[in-house]
Amino acid sequence: MDYNYMTKEGLEKLMEEITRLETEERPKIAQMIAEARDKGDLSENAEYDAAREAMSMLEAQISQLKTTATKARIVDAKQVETDKVQLLTKVRLEDLDKKKEITYSIVPDLEANFKEHKISINAPIAKGLIGKKIGEVAEIEVPIGKLRLKVLEINPILEA
Repeated sequence: MDYNYMTKEGLEKLMEEITRLETEERPKIAQMIAEARDKGDLSENAEYDAAREAMSMLEAQISQLKTTATKARIVDAKQVETDKVQLLTKVRLEDLDKKKEITYSIVPDLEANFKEHKISINAPIAKGLIGKKIGEVAEIEVPIGKLRLKVLEINPILEA
């Protein structure tokens, strides 16, 4: 079985999204279907067909999120060791070519958000950094070329 490694916070957000879809979006679409049905002949009612398609897509999304939740395995950031880069570590790096510092947090796939510098454990940069220790340089092939990143500091990601 494939597991979805998540933080407690990530699982809580996932469950909130499932609840929102079930309690807010599902009734809205059901109302759209009812209104379209009241307009008469369903065989030529594009509004009805569109609402039914929207309901089908919503149900598929809810089902997918529930499957993700059932496969969730909570990873506790407090248990993470910081002797090397791994899941749930925050890594301060120096881009050796640009002479610039950047910090990334290595997170589970579902919690990645590049704008917040949270990168998926499966992203090329994270894969290149995993296992590196302070002082080591990772050479990572990315679409724009090769990055040379020196690990300056490793800390645990502290959950809210």
